[in-house]
Amino acid sequence: MGERQPRVTADEIIRVLKLLGFEKVDQSGSHQKWKHPLTGKQTIVAYHSGEIIRPKTFKRILEGAGLTVDDFITIRKKL
Repeated sequence: MGERQPRVTADEIIRVLKLLGFEKVDQSGSHQKWKHPLTGKQTIVAYHSGEIIRPKTFKRILEGAGLTVDDFITIRKKL
């Protein structure tokens, strides 16, 4: 098994999504829809500047993007 789930903000998640090629396609209030143009995968990020994303919300964001927690940690280390 991988590392413990990190505590991250929406800004950190968005940086990783952009690095992977995701593009913001829509926003409704504080919820941003991000979609990958080649894979068609999409995820919703609840954007509240500076706030830590709740663990279940974080996992759902990663599931929509087709990522595991380990994938996220590895990519984030490259930033």
